[in-house]
Amino acid sequence: MDPANTLNSLLQKGLERGIMALDNDKKNITYTHRNKKYRFSDPEEQVRAETYCSLVLNYGYKPERIDFEVKVPRRTPSDLADIVVYNDDALKAPYIVVECKKEEVSEAEFVQAIEQGFGNINSLDGHYLIITSGIKTLYFNRKDFPPMERQENLIADIPKFGQTKTARFKYVKGGQGGFELETVSEQELTRRFKQAHDALWAGGKRNPSAAFDELDKLIFCKMWDENNDKREDGEPYDFQIFAGEVPETLLKRVRTIYQHGKEKDAEVFKDDIRLNAQELRTVVGYLAPIHLTSTDLDSKGRAFETFMGSFFRGEFGQYFTPRNIVKFIVDVLPIKNDAFVLDTSCGSGGFLLYALDKVRAQASTRFPNRVANQKDAVKHYKYWHDFAEKNLYGIEISEDIARAAKMNMIIHDDGHTNVVTADGLEPISRIRELTKHQGFAENRFDFILTNPPFGSSVKFNEHRYLEQYDLGVKDMDWIDAKLKGVKPPEPRNSQDTEILFIEQCHRFLKPNGILAMVIPDGILTNSSSQYVRDWIEERYRILAVVSMPQTAFSANDAGVKSSVIFLRKHKAETTAAIREEKARQRETLFDAPEFGVEIRRLLDEKAVTLRRGNETIQKLQEDLVRHIEALREQGTLNRNEQRTLEREVRDNISAYQRTDDYKRWREETSAGYNERIDAVREALSEEFIRATSEKLQDYPIFMALAEQIGYDATGRTIPQNDLDTITPELARFIESVAREEDNFFA
Repeated sequence: MDPANTLNSLLQKGLERGIMALDNDKKNITYTHRNKKYRFSDPEEQVRAETYCSLVLNYGYKPERIDFEVKVPRRTPSDLADIVVYNDDALKAPYIVVECKKEEVSEAEFVQAIEQGFGNINSLDGHYLIITSGIKTLYFNRKDFPPMERQENLIADIPKFGQTKTARFKYVKGGQGGFELETVSEQELTRRFKQAHDALWAGGKRNPSAAFDELDKLIFCKMWDENNDKREDGEPYDFQIFAGEVPETLLKRVRTIYQHGKEKDAEVFKDDIRLNAQELRTVVGYLAPIHLTSTDLDSKGRAFETFMGSFFRGEFGQYFTPRNIVKFIVDVLPIKNDAFVLDTSCGSGGFLLYALDKVRAQASTRFPNRVANQKDAVKHYKYWHDFAEKNLYGIEISEDIARAAKMNMIIHDDGHTNVVTADGLEPISRIRELTKHQGFAENRFDFILTNPPFGSSVKFNEHRYLEQYDLGVKDMDWIDAKLKGVKPPEPRNSQDTEILFIEQCHRFLKPNGILAMVIPDGILTNSSSQYVRDWIEERYRILAVVSMPQTAFSANDAGVKSSVIFLRKHKAETTAAIREEKARQRETLFDAPEFGVEIRRLLDEKAVTLRRGNETIQKLQEDLVRHIEALREQGTLNRNEQRTLEREVRDNISAYQRTDDYKRWREETSAGYNERIDAVREALSEEFIRATSEKLQDYPIFMALAEQIGYDATGRTIPQNDLDTITPELARFIESVAREEDNFFA
């Protein structure tokens, strides 16, 4: 907890009750009944303050019977107990002893705190011991067990004031006879996730990805337990530590929850929980008190994404799309609850989650009386939940990240059903075969929102499906095809993944479906990518290009300049008409005397000139002819002598052709012709573009430059976000295009 931020509700109540006070700058805290002042900026002091408020406000203990920094007798070196609750007004009979640690304490330090606490309570002869870091708390019954016991004396909770017996459990549905699970802030939830993960990782004891995977399973169990509709009010939650039970019993109970969950969601987790009993109890200690389901959707979503994002960036080097860019793309698209939405490289599921949140917001607007009206509540739930369950699809090549995406969707109240692990560039029929999911089909999706991986490529010798892509085979310039004839397509040795995804998304989209993709600017600007732009032009209407700043992905260690391109898939007949028109224009223009005829003439002239050679070679050949003619006129020429003369000239020519002088002439002559040929080719290409544009209906393209997008190169939030201005304008533009249904041909 940051004292500079707003205090949580428990501390606020403590201030209102007057059991403590803070300085104006919140640097110091005073416990009023003891008149003791400490530094509130100390992280451990913040934990102590919250624990003290809980003892008074939640458990009913009197402030007059609570003291701080109590000297512990018979401890060498001398020690102080953080909090002591007494059984009498004279403060002579210690009852509860509390040892506080900062929230970020490691698991090893927490275990050490347990021993420190037992040393204090044994010396003070108290009854109950609390060890807490604020986000993890353990309770022990010291009085009724031997001094060295650390397992059987672990209890679910301390008794409230006036009670003599401890409950077997602390957290119950509805809170009757115990405590209901609590909602927590985004910051606290993030810390709990991180502390639990660090405890499993244990500084290298377990691979970080394996630790993340096991934590995912327990979060899954936690939410499954919270949503158990068979649990009645007053019945305990299963995902918690019961009094007097050994860790193995807790492990067995959580495994039972896990198996029930797997029966319904078999695709989320396929392997069993691999933690030992003690490790599992450690994580349950962090997660048991919180109510994930009722915690604010945005808060728990951001907490999981923050933790997950930092973990995957470190472990897998994945570059997840920044939240502001995801929000921008989803906001401008007219996604409704009946639309089918796909992300072909879904990563942690950011695009899918924002699409789900958009539809959920529509449901809230559509059914504003859902709280008071049960029928509206049912309709509200069905409106967005059917979309989440039936219309949201994601493909992710990494099984670990796909599983994390599913958990991310579950934490956001579902939408994980159609997230699969597969190579999104495989043939669509192959994806269906591998995933056993028939929802992935050609011409099915209304919207595809994706940020494919940049900088990687598909190699033909590793993925033979490359030759099944138009953009996966070597492109042949249409002028070369006219000059040399069309050859059978050859697969490229490799192709950039982002280029292939443009084509794969075209297959997935239904006619008039929209693709929104983050792409490197090289696709839009490099001359070597003209064939890609030509392919796009024939199959998509370009709706918009929004340039991102150079720093858009810098916080993720990716510095590629990128843009977001919005494309609407043409109907098949439109694409066919465009290609036919282009073919007619190529035929007509190439046959024109100033273009194709001239290119052929220059090529023939170049070949003849190079074959004849320069003046030196021509003179050697002419001298040979004259010499042979002179000998023939004299009647002294015979066949052998002629052959000898010809061989000598050939040798002289060959020797000369190896000289720098000849090589220079050949290079300059060839370059001169090539320059003339290229000039004609360029003129032909320009005339083709002009004539094609004249024949094809022109249309507007929305262009925008975002210089700031809400954060700087380090990821720090800044107030300037040009996307906020661009969003409503682009949304209106896309809607107007959809209404006009314009096409290329009248």
